[in-house]
Amino acid sequence: MQAEILLPFTELFEVWQKIEATARPRRLLCGARPKIKMKQIQELIKNKLPEEALALLANEFPERIVFSTSLGYEDQVISHIIFSNQLPIDVFTLDTGRLFNETYSVLNNTLERYKTRIKVLYPQTEAIEKLVSEKGPISFYESLENRKECCFIRKVEPLKRALKGKSIWVTGIRAEQSDNRHDMSNLEWDEANQIIKFHPILNWTLEEVKLYISKHNIPYNSLHDKGFVSIGCAPCTRAIKEGEDFRAGRWWWEQHDKKECGLHSR
Repeated sequence: MQAEILLPFTELFEVWQKIEATARPRRLLCGARPKIKMKQIQELIKNKLPEEALALLANEFPERIVFSTSLGYEDQVISHIIFSNQLPIDVFTLDTGRLFNETYSVLNNTLERYKTRIKVLYPQTEAIEKLVSEKGPISFYESLENRKECCFIRKVEPLKRALKGKSIWVTGIRAEQSDNRHDMSNLEWDEANQIIKFHPILNWTLEEVKLYISKHNIPYNSLHDKGFVSIGCAPCTRAIKEGEDFRAGRWWWEQHDKKECGLHSR
């Protein structure tokens, strides 16, 4: 068996940057095999409710379907669907080491409510120690390059570990969240991670999400009641004002078109 080659972390970050730079044009040219598979999956889940589609995919891809939760509104809806229906879908979350206390409370309340487990992935200790030792604890405020490096170490690299060997990645993305998501399909090929992404509540409005949360008494982050719509790491998230864009509270010191952490290309 050929030994797996592990790149130094700095080289791995540089490789990821190159992939990110080319992912969008290449996505349109992704190989025939993923296209054929996606067409078959699209037919399988066509006109199905989120719980029906997830059940079908879990049956079609046993042990190869995962859901990543950030414990926000949308993800709590999907977690409820998975746990309340006992769907065989692995659920994981990324603990960046910079989360709000309220986010940890949601995680704990969710575990208690559904009597289940959520896998928690952490950044590599050596990479975090090197970053903070060399650039300080708030280098992400100093440049876009530094912020992307921090996001890569704390979020992207752990995500890639979680997705390794999987076929379907379930997300809580909604089209309403961003202008460049309005033309998205609920099923898409992720070139950077070589995986099919499924967005079961893509076309839900925020109001529909809130009503579902309330109807089913689902645990949610109390920061949502204080103007926090999109919740990430504490130093990089603020509440938004009435009329502001959904993503205005994330990396607010950056230009609007730069506000992605690398987990999703859009």
